[in-house]
Amino acid sequence: MYRLYSHNDLDGVGCGIVAKLAFGDEIDIRYNSVSGLDFQIERFLETENVTDTLFITDLSVNESNEKRLSEFAKKGGKVKLIDHHKTALHLNNHDWGAVQVEYSDGRLASATSLFYEYLEQHSLIQRSPSVDQFVEWVRQYDTWEWDKNGNMNAKRLNDLFFMISIDEFEERMVTRLKNNQDTFFFDEFEQKILAMEEDKIERYVRRKRRELVQTFIEDQCAGIVHAESYHSELGNELGKENIHLDYIAIINVGGKKVSLRTIHDHIDVSEIANRFGGGGHAKAAGCSLTEEAYKLYVAKPFTIEPLRTDAFRNKYNVKTSDQGVLYVGIGEELLFIYPVSDGQWSIDMNHNTMEQQFQSFEEAERFIKRNYSAWLVRDERYVSFLSDIVMRERDTSSSTQFLPEQLATKENKNHPSVSH
Repeated sequence: MYRLYSHNDLDGVGCGIVAKLAFGDEIDIRYNSVSGLDFQIERFLETENVTDTLFITDLSVNESNEKRLSEFAKKGGKVKLIDHHKTALHLNNHDWGAVQVEYSDGRLASATSLFYEYLEQHSLIQRSPSVDQFVEWVRQYDTWEWDKNGNMNAKRLNDLFFMISIDEFEERMVTRLKNNQDTFFFDEFEQKILAMEEDKIERYVRRKRRELVQTFIEDQCAGIVHAESYHSELGNELGKENIHLDYIAIINVGGKKVSLRTIHDHIDVSEIANRFGGGGHAKAAGCSLTEEAYKLYVAKPFTIEPLRTDAFRNKYNVKTSDQGVLYVGIGEELLFIYPVSDGQWSIDMNHNTMEQQFQSFEEAERFIKRNYSAWLVRDERYVSFLSDIVMRERDTSSSTQFLPEQLATKENKNHPSVSH
């Protein structure tokens, strides 16, 4: 008899589907949360059943069960743990551990892809184009490569996974992959409900966008939002819209969970999650909402006002404009970014020029967004701001104490603010 203990997300259930194709009714599958696996392992090891083959996929065991599994293997027990999280790499010290984060060609591995290849190498499963395609969609979604590759089908597969029960999803996929060897597809019913789901996700993200707060946790700038659903979609969209944030923390107080997402290559959220007893990938990880995590991500930021979004229909106050760009900080600071003659960018705050200069507009914007939670204002306020500068210049007859050289030397007719 074969036994599989796997994670209860798409990648973990993908391992179960591949196992069903390989072993049929000869395998017993249990899907677990991260914290639930060790309990299942303890129960299995109590039986000391050396005749069963145990597979563990997409999850790793604690130190106590690591020792127990080694003792079980020494007694002749058959066990194989297949994972792709770097926090589990130490399990490769055992013959029963097979942890691989990425392939030699640079692709990130998933548990489903690694398990599929393991079964094929041991002649336990026969490959087919449809299973290859299914496994690749699971891999791309779990490693977030679908976003880089524009593979919306991989995302839709995960959407479908969360729309129906695990049992129904598993049954649908196994039946389809058995009956269709050439290609994997969504049936008509699935296409309809997926279209409805995409609309629902878009509305949900739009609503949660208005609830995002920003704070520094240690030396990293984090965006925090409370949400029970669509964590990956939220993390991706909020990260793209707020690239000055190092990562997005999605809090589920009811479930006592924290999901961490980043779009940046230099940030590893699995290291942050590991601090609170969790783990995951460099760009997607999670942990329990421990007492320490609660203080940092819930209690301390509770009074912070949500971030304001940048104005998006402007004609004049647009990013990188050589006329200067106006932002307002969360404390009502007026922050004006403008280019200077040597190709660098300067910032005036409340009509006073900061000493620090920046090599690019993006660098200057990142600075004010991280330190002042600033947002791009609408054209109306921009025009009013510039008109006020012109009036100040007329009253003082001074040169350019806080007015960028480009604005001071241009004729009034070249700027919309002085046409009034």
